[in-house]
Amino acid sequence: MRIYGINPVLEALRAKRVTAIRVSPRSDERLIGIVRLAEEQGIPVRRAHAHELNRFAQGGSHQGVVADVLDHAHLGVEDLLAGAKGAPLIVVLDQIEDPHNVGAILRTADAAGADGVVRQSRHAARLDGAAAKASAGAVAHVKIAEVVNIARALDSLKTAGAATRERVAKPHHCSARPLPL
Repeated sequence: MRIYGINPVLEALRAKRVTAIRVSPRSDERLIGIVRLAEEQGIPVRRAHAHELNRFAQGGSHQGVVADVLDHAHLGVEDLLAGAKGAPLIVVLDQIEDPHNVGAILRTADAAGADGVVRQSRHAARLDGAAAKASAGAVAHVKIAEVVNIARALDSLKTAGAATRERVAKPHHCSARPLPL
């Protein structure tokens, strides 16, 4: 998996998930800190020009750094419940396909101290690139369980005694009408 941006790469380094880094030759204090941390962990660091970073980030705002990271560990709902201290706080995502929304939810779940996130393995945004950037690095810290069937995952949570609250988003409908002059 590939991520980009200063905060996502820094947090992935702190979580010890980075396998390689490409960084621009510009000398920025934050980039120097990332390179120093990577070298302390024995992670290969390669200098790359902007066009190469743009290609690896697929046009995303890379801020001069792109990293290859380990994929998330394969966790199930039971793993999230087992790791919870006290009453579990688990966020369940169903068909959230916009990576910026997923990133924002992961950032919020991390800040709220959630024990994990359950998401569908299909019809869901990828966790690299834009989602990692929007999460400000939280994607490196939040435990994520991927499931095939969200209804079954909710049943597992209920069976385990977890209280559930379900929210269904209603689609926004906007009617275009001319504004008065």
